Amino acid sequence: MKHGAFLSLALTAVMGAIAIPMLPSFAQAQSTTRIGDLQQRARGTVISGEVVSVVGNDFTLRDGSGEIIVDAGPRWWREINLKPGEEVSVRGELGKKSGEFDAFSITRANGSTIEIRPAEGPPPWAGKPKPERLPAAAQPVKP
Repeated sequence: MKHGAFLSLALTAVMGAIAIPMLPSFAQAQSTTRIGDLQQRARGTVISGEVVSVVGNDFTLRDGSGEIIVDAGPRWWREINLKPGEEVSVRGELGKKSGEFDAFSITRANGSTIEIRPAEGPPPWAGKPKPERLPAAAQPVKP
């Protein structure tokens, strides 16, 4: 056996030994948490259910264990256009003080995803003026 082939096999074995113990933690981060079981802030928590009502970019999500208000950021930043009755999965975290669920992304039943904000750091709209307070030339352009 040539040294190159031996080295390749050795690296494959080592990488496999490292990757396998990491699989359960990745799978846990992607598993769905029941709304009734939300107790603490954990970034990247996923909840799923039916949209019950929508007010602006806030909506009430219901699963078999309870309901929670989901905050998808300000409407002037990005409109989400959800409708009552839609089934969605939301990745985010329980809000610090509000008890609402702060959305990072929303995935519809058809698989399309609405990206709201990054999981790390402050939301991109934090500290920015609302568009109606900006001069007309600085208004965001809607597609």
